[in-house]
Amino acid sequence: MAKAKRAKEEQIAIEASSGNVFEDLGLLDAGERLAKAELARVIRNIVKDKNWTQRRAADVLGVAPPDVSDLMRGKLARFSQERLERFLNALGMDVHIRVGPRAAGKKQASVTVELVAAF
Repeated sequence: MAKAKRAKEEQIAIEASSGNVFEDLGLLDAGERLAKAELARVIRNIVKDKNWTQRRAADVLGVAPPDVSDLMRGKLARFSQERLERFLNALGMDVHIRVGPRAAGKKQASVTVELVAAF
């Protein structure tokens, strides 16, 4: 009981997120890490929506099933952003890259991935 009461009384500091968990954690190449994670998320969702096995996804993506396993579990160290973009192309998705100036007041420029219905 005393432990629960003590925990309740402790103040917890809350910080606003930058919108990029990798940046919030102070990791290098935070923008690129976030872009890869978002691209992988889109790939995972497509594979899941199609109810494909990892073997079927591997055939379509042109990789070995263990690579698909890593991709589905978010283990992205061996996947470049370019490779993830090629996977999306293999899944019938166009990938468009837009470049523009950093927003006023932002400390760092960012990389954003957005899934759209059509271009």
